[in-house]
Amino acid sequence: MSRYVLALDQGTTSSRAILFDRDGTVVASDQHEFPQHFPKPGWVEHDPDEIWDSQLRAARGVLAKAKATAADVVAIGITNQRETTVVWDRASGDPIHRAIVWQSRQTAPICERLRADGLEPEVRARTGLVVDAYVSGTKVRFILDAVPDAQARAARGELAFGTVDAFLLHKLTKGRVHATEYSNASRTMLYDIHTREWSDALLGALRVPREMLPAVRESSGVFGETDPEWFGRAIPIAGMAGDQQAALFGQGCFEAGRAKNTYGTGCFLLLHTGSRPRPSTTGLLTTIAWGVGGAVEYALEGSVFVAGAAVQWLRDGLHLIADAAETEAAARSVPDTGGVYVVPAFVGLGAPYWDERARGTIVGLTRGTTREHLIRATLESIAYQTRDVALCMATDAGIPLEVLRVDGGACRNDFLMQMQADVLGVPVERPGMLEVTAFGAAALAGLAVGFWRDRSELESVTKQGATRFEPVADASRRDALYAGWKRAVERSRGWELA
Repeated sequence: MSRYVLALDQGTTSSRAILFDRDGTVVASDQHEFPQHFPKPGWVEHDPDEIWDSQLRAARGVLAKAKATAADVVAIGITNQRETTVVWDRASGDPIHRAIVWQSRQTAPICERLRADGLEPEVRARTGLVVDAYVSGTKVRFILDAVPDAQARAARGELAFGTVDAFLLHKLTKGRVHATEYSNASRTMLYDIHTREWSDALLGALRVPREMLPAVRESSGVFGETDPEWFGRAIPIAGMAGDQQAALFGQGCFEAGRAKNTYGTGCFLLLHTGSRPRPSTTGLLTTIAWGVGGAVEYALEGSVFVAGAAVQWLRDGLHLIADAAETEAAARSVPDTGGVYVVPAFVGLGAPYWDERARGTIVGLTRGTTREHLIRATLESIAYQTRDVALCMATDAGIPLEVLRVDGGACRNDFLMQMQADVLGVPVERPGMLEVTAFGAAALAGLAVGFWRDRSELESVTKQGATRFEPVADASRRDALYAGWKRAVERSRGWELA
């Protein structure tokens, strides 16, 4: 009998693979980073072949570490960096252009034209999204414009578009399956989340040929099998979801009103809203959470573009730290930031501002400002950005946030988690098993093939060994600090001239 589910966790800076057993225990993991490409300021691209190579090496590596074979794996679940866009040749599987990453601002001029044409209300009504360079639709348009003859080839059905999940599925099945699932489709700005169909109106506005689109399926179900070449025998691919929806599932947020925040390269707060999409009036996104067992569920989402990436900037850009783990002690070594605020709007601001021309800003510097103040202010910026989103979410959902479940690399930082609880004024819960994004993908796949019976069996996994951070800060002090943050954000907005 197969003992494991294999999760492929394809992220913005690395590809990971994790084996889970029936208890939800991490049996082994493997990870490989891949290059980031920055052709121009604000542009971020990936080589899809480098993504595929790193993901395949991680999958093979984790099996080797566990001394397991494909026969030990009941199914594969895939979770992926969302919105990142790949266009490839259907016959060869070769990309025709680098992938344009979710963070990239290079399609901002296309977005400006769409807004000028009055498309924003249509996009909001049909997709729950905003017209922004963040989502996939304008990235497809950019690639079709950038590559000679691409538009005609796409119309002839020679090219395929997909988010990273669809590209990996194509590679794993050697081109036999071109499909995505509800959560990833809902991030493209091309998919109607109400009718659950690709929108002819939006496809027409962006001149994206329907012939290049993937089929959209449930998040939990068998999509196809891996080609025997990759792992020695075929393995069912039985679950897929965008990384933030996978984390929501992995955190056990199965009921309306439950929320999670993932602290990764960016910061993503999702609130489960039930079986109907709930529109936002505050700048949040309405998105599909997942489709399982014939039912589609929805969420509200606030997307912060730069969170953990700001800590990477401290390390790689400013050389203030050698490792992210140093930030906790450095932040604790000073009583506050000395009035310094860091607004890490390196690629603009996401929810609720949606300002493509905002840029990173440091305000409040004095002669007494030290390395430690800058480090602390950078960590605090992550907590403040989360409060920006949480306040909007409470307004849109009509219910206050009672507890925030957290995951992602930066949630290991106890200072940041306590700061988050204080800034929000609500408890923060960190699960004992932090690999909830990968576990969410594994859970979707495992449910599809009967490895796990139901959601209650899954929910017990993330409850084990949880740490709870209770707010202790004085409310007036919390609000005063947040008011300073809002002033700093205003200084960063509209900085880059057209």
